[in-house]
Amino acid sequence: MNVRPATDDDYDAVAAFTADTWPGREGDDYIPRVYHDWIDRDRTETFVVDVGDDVAGICQAAQLSPHEGWAQGMRVNPDYRGRGVSPELSEAVFEWCRAQGATVCRNMVFSWNQAGLGQSRAVGFEPATEFRWMTPEPDPTAETELSVRNDPDAAWSCFHRSDANRRLQGLALDLDETYAVAELTRERLHRAAAEERVFAVGDGGTRAMTFRTRTSSYGDDETYAEYGVASWTDIESLRALVAAVARDAADQGATETRILMPETVRHVSDAARVRAGFSDEPDFVLEADLTGRN
Repeated sequence: MNVRPATDDDYDAVAAFTADTWPGREGDDYIPRVYHDWIDRDRTETFVVDVGDDVAGICQAAQLSPHEGWAQGMRVNPDYRGRGVSPELSEAVFEWCRAQGATVCRNMVFSWNQAGLGQSRAVGFEPATEFRWMTPEPDPTAETELSVRNDPDAAWSCFHRSDANRRLQGLALDLDETYAVAELTRERLHRAAAEERVFAVGDGGTRAMTFRTRTSSYGDDETYAEYGVASWTDIESLRALVAAVARDAADQGATETRILMPETVRHVSDAARVRAGFSDEPDFVLEADLTGRN
């Protein structure tokens, strides 16, 4: 097996074995749709396992910050499973991330993906945290009685002292890489306030926060407004935060929303209490310490 950077010429082989990645589940694999753009981006490197006249697997490494690497899109051709493809790809990703200066590499796995979870643990990823998507519907008429400010410092202080921070190990959606999480910092919130929007909610103190990371279109009729993390102290502030997001998403022309929240009984049941809606299952984040690897 030869691990090398992916090329446009690999598309047909990759598209063939990712056409039905998760049989029996809703949704298709994104890799065939984005492949050519996906492999030609800054701060990333996409690797394939070349076995002569076929491709045995694919995975992409991304640099999220000077010390944070990200692994995504790990797929193994069913014809080559059980032959060490995943460890070969993982080591290539780890080596690339270390070369960029990263001390940690993380990935995200659906909680129902037994093969992906087992594969991740086998190559050196350890459990980090879990989250769920809160999904309030966009609403141009949504109103809140609490103030909502685009104040990154107030939002940072709110998140920094929150149980969401502790439960999520300080992680939130990355501003550049879709479906990636990175350590939330005051600097990242200032960037979000300048490029997107930050929400600091509360009167007489900040009681809830989130920030918009992006608005993305999928197909002809789906546009998602995505929000990096939600933190709140009480039901009233959550209700106000949800209303602010619902109105903002509508202003962005979004048809749906995604807000990352901790996977805890309190957070999920609070979301249910304010009828915000949430995903059926959580997602897991794992991480590998790169400092002890050769």
